[in-house]
Amino acid sequence: MSATSDFYLKQAEKCESDAVETALGNVRERNLRAAAAWRTMADKLILTEQTREKRVADAAREAELRDKAAATA
Repeated sequence: MSATSDFYLKQAEKCESDAVETALGNVRERNLRAAAAWRTMADKLILTEQTREKRVADAAREAELRDKAAATA
């Protein structure tokens, strides 16, 4: 199963909700730490996805330029 940023964000929201609902301080803190970890993982995955998309777009542009250069040569 491949994790998605939406999955990570939903997990963070659930942890935050659980933190609000509990009366126990240690459980609240644990859930808030977990939420922060889920958000960090989501942020990293989003950045990775954006970087990959940019790399693919750059490669497509370079291939197009090579094709045009080869056609005019």
